[in-house]
Amino acid sequence: MSAAAPKIRLKGVRKSFDRKIVLDGVDLEVGVGESVVIIGGSGVGKSVLLKCILGLLPPDAGSIQIDGQEVIGLRSRDREQVNRKFGMLFQGAALFDSLPVWENVAFGLLAQKRATRAAAKEIAIAKLSQVGLGPEVADLSPAELSGGMKKRVGLARAIASEPEIIFFDEPTTGLDPIMSDVINDLIAKITRDVGATGLSITHDMASARKISDRIAMIHAGKIVWSGPTSTIDKSGNDYVDQFIHGRAEGPIKMAVRL
Repeated sequence: MSAAAPKIRLKGVRKSFDRKIVLDGVDLEVGVGESVVIIGGSGVGKSVLLKCILGLLPPDAGSIQIDGQEVIGLRSRDREQVNRKFGMLFQGAALFDSLPVWENVAFGLLAQKRATRAAAKEIAIAKLSQVGLGPEVADLSPAELSGGMKKRVGLARAIASEPEIIFFDEPTTGLDPIMSDVINDLIAKITRDVGATGLSITHDMASARKISDRIAMIHAGKIVWSGPTSTIDKSGNDYVDQFIHGRAEGPIKMAVRL
């Protein structure tokens, strides 16, 4: 494995469901310690792409490499080893209602028997502190949390195992603009502090601009543009221009039933 290998490399990734082509030859690289955000409208394949990288869906063709290692077709044990490098912030926080907050944060550590319950709770409280939540939150149930607090708990869980790569699935969905900005600040700070590589999917341009070093846009199953975040307003790409300004007119045609 080359020391210069990107943390994530996708080459020619394809995925169809029956006759519907969702991913049509996706090429993407994410460097070590880099934060990349994939933007695009609803139904363009962002979530399917993330699931393929995570091993939840098998691509029909192409290559997905993590640290230079091909992960498509890995045996379950080898796949588990790769997945230990991952942390994930789910779109709806995806907390277990039957578990207290600290067990939600430490769920992966406990499930993989990487810590005793006492040690796991200490780690959970420390991670909650990193996202701005006090130790008193640890014993609360998810039902007692606001939407913003749930998202913070989800972020604490994502970093609990000191992951090398953190995936963010629509991290600001369902939050008001102020809380969205708070979460964006936390994501940017924590990803930097833990030295993790970040890969996010979102349609929220405020979030995309704040948490990314680089942005890639997916449309019709392909990456149609990729570049540094600072250059997106001068991308020269009609698809990007229409999307970031939220214009109805342009090459992106939305299916609307009147």
